[in-house]
Amino acid sequence: MANTYTQINIQLVFAVKGRQNLIIEKHRERLEKFMCGIIRNNKSKPLAIYCNPDHTHVFIGLHPSIAISDITREIKSSSSKFINDEKWIRGKFAWQEGFGAFSYAKSQIGLVVKYILNQPEHHKKTSFREEYIEFLNKFEIKYKEEYLFDFND
Repeated sequence: MANTYTQINIQLVFAVKGRQNLIIEKHRERLEKFMCGIIRNNKSKPLAIYCNPDHTHVFIGLHPSIAISDITREIKSSSSKFINDEKWIRGKFAWQEGFGAFSYAKSQIGLVVKYILNQPEHHKKTSFREEYIEFLNKFEIKYKEEYLFDFND
C-alpha cells in the first residue's frame, strides 16, 4: 500500500460467553501471547492486552487494510479454538457475540496501555458492566440495554 500513512489505535473489549470466570490466572499470559501472535499475523501491532477472568481488553495499532470486525473475529475464534484444544476448561469455551471498539489518538496511547495493564486493580472498584457502560457513554455511543453483554453483577 504505497503512499498510505495511517495511525489507527483501537481498544477492543469482549466478554466470555455467559460471563463466566473461565480465564484463569495460570493461563492468562499464554493466552495473551497467543492473541498477540494473531494480531501480528494480521499486519497489526499489539499495544496492550489483558485477559480478565470474564472479559478481555486488547489495544492494537490497526493496519489500514484490516477491518476491525475481521481482526476481532479472528482473535475471538482462534483464541476459542486454542483454549478448547488446550482443554483448559470442562465443556466448550466461547466468547459472547459482539464487541466494543474504541479509537484513540497517539497522545492517549500511554494512558490506555496503563489502564489496560491495571485491570486487576481497576476491577476491585468497578464492575465490568459499569466499565463498559462508561466506555459507551464516554464515546457517545448509543446503545440498547438488551443488546449489551450478559452481565452477572
